[in-house]
Amino acid sequence: MSLAVVLTRGLAGMHSPLVRVEVHVGGGLPCFHVVGLPETVVKEARDRVRAALSNARFEFPDGRVIVNLAPADLPKESGRFDLPIALGILAATRQVPAKALHGLEFAGELALSGELGPIRGALAMSLAVHRDGRAFVLPEASAKEAALVPGAVVHPARTLLQVCAHLAGTERLDRVEGVARAHEAAWPDLAEVRGQAQARRALEIAAAGGHSILLTGPPGTGKTMLAQRFPGILPPMSQEEALESAALQSLTARGFSAERFGVRVWRAPHHTASAVALVGGGSPPRPGEISLAHHGVLFLDELPEFNRYVLEVLREPLESGRITISRAARQADFPARFQLVAAMNPCPCGYLGHHSGRCACSPDRIAGYRRRISGPLLDRIDLHVEVPALRESDLAEAPAGEPSAAVRGRVTAARESQLARQGRPNALLSGGEVEHWCAPDAAAQKLLREAMSRLGLSARSFHRVLKVARTIADLAGRPGVGAAEVAEAIAYRHAEGVR
Repeated sequence: MSLAVVLTRGLAGMHSPLVRVEVHVGGGLPCFHVVGLPETVVKEARDRVRAALSNARFEFPDGRVIVNLAPADLPKESGRFDLPIALGILAATRQVPAKALHGLEFAGELALSGELGPIRGALAMSLAVHRDGRAFVLPEASAKEAALVPGAVVHPARTLLQVCAHLAGTERLDRVEGVARAHEAAWPDLAEVRGQAQARRALEIAAAGGHSILLTGPPGTGKTMLAQRFPGILPPMSQEEALESAALQSLTARGFSAERFGVRVWRAPHHTASAVALVGGGSPPRPGEISLAHHGVLFLDELPEFNRYVLEVLREPLESGRITISRAARQADFPARFQLVAAMNPCPCGYLGHHSGRCACSPDRIAGYRRRISGPLLDRIDLHVEVPALRESDLAEAPAGEPSAAVRGRVTAARESQLARQGRPNALLSGGEVEHWCAPDAAAQKLLREAMSRLGLSARSFHRVLKVARTIADLAGRPGVGAAEVAEAIAYRHAEGVR
């Protein structure tokens, strides 16, 4: 009778909880049980492991084999438990030295031949393994992703035999040295947008301060075109932001490509997306679009066409930057610090305010269309911008716009000044921090009081106006918030066709 313990990781958001694979081999009738809330794929590991051990010329025990995946209340899924289970059996039967397992964690899916296949969530697991001070042994196909964690000790293997040779000390596995180098994405250039000076200005402000933005205008005015160029003017990601974003991407079925490291994520779900698709869910819980857009851009086109209930679930993440998914058995917490860029038509037919006069929508229809978006959600969007239709002559005579590189330079400088001053973008300032860092001068205070009285601005809107005004001042290189900055910020809270 013998017992062996192998360490691996479960997937629950970016935290990747530790899972102990306890293998008990004893006498009695031959059987092979896997316990500890395994899903179907994990239960099927019995056949994969048995075949892989046999084809690798190892002996499979004749007696009772019990595999316990602890903690028992954490659901276990995917084939990444195959390698730990196989090693636990080999250590329990003394075919590999159990002492060699200390200081290591393992993950990998076994083919029947004993070859190791890629796993999902390698980067998220590597972050957790490195944090606990252990080395990580995993399939070669996933090692490049896992090695993106600075300082992580990652050993890639192609087969079960290679892992066993490493544990026996006969042939050591190499260590992958990852280079976490940020890559540049070829985003469309803002220079291709002609006219729409106000919308371009609003995008620059949103990018500089991390603000959310809503573009409203008739079809064909360039709302989607502007939004698609927004990631190209955002400042570069920090190392921590890039790792967090990449770790979340690694949890998805598509996985993460190292060539996308440091590139802002762009997510644009269709308006038929469900609440689960948008915020996450399922069993076990998976991150949704808002989490996959962490430190990136979430673009919601045709905003009123989304189900109102789906839109309402955005309210809390827009404020907190996190989403907690609760189920009967457990909770999962995912980060969701995204920048919202939304677009909508001003009315059901889309042509309200168009110079052609084509709109025939009644006031009741227009009001009903706009009521599809709740006031509290609109109140959480910092900039409301009208994107008007341009006449043919104006469009033809409009000069080429400023290129994204020039705009990005100003945005990056403004963001760096915010980080140096207060340690975070203006959009993330709390109430007390707004009063300290965004305090307006006397003329600006008077203007703000008049705006709150006439426009009926909420306390939330009041703070958001100040944060946007602070960003406008940062772009101009001015140390304080004056009346000019506040006036421009107020204009973005009272855009025609939005309120």
